[in-house]
Amino acid sequence: MNKVKAFIERGKDGTYGVYVDLEDHTLDYGVIGDGRTVDEAVADFFACYADMKASFAKDGQEFKEAQFEFHYDIASFLSSYSHILSLAGLSRLTGVNQGLLSHYINGHKKPTPKTVKKIEDAIREFGKQLSQVSFV
Repeated sequence: MNKVKAFIERGKDGTYGVYVDLEDHTLDYGVIGDGRTVDEAVADFFACYADMKASFAKDGQEFKEAQFEFHYDIASFLSSYSHILSLAGLSRLTGVNQGLLSHYINGHKKPTPKTVKKIEDAIREFGKQLSQVSFV
């Protein structure tokens, strides 16, 4: 099964889109999804994938199966998880100013690659810590 990157991005209208990496020529088809939330967009993406598979089968063509790795832009990630992770908490976790995080979510500013890495590293480390929690 082919591993393919799929990108999740938030549009200027506040909706989300998911699409396969157009630079990757592993697949000979495209897949997209749209929705009001990340979950809706991902569900639409997988529905499009299923439709593509059915279309290939109907036409008697070989279908290349794919396993997707989802990659977020910062605005989409922050917006998608804002109901779980507050900006104040993310600021404490990442060391990035709360106001800047708000600008990233709203699309007023774009983080530098260095800031993106800083946020990603902090969230990954937090995830590692959470994965080691056990309750008595």
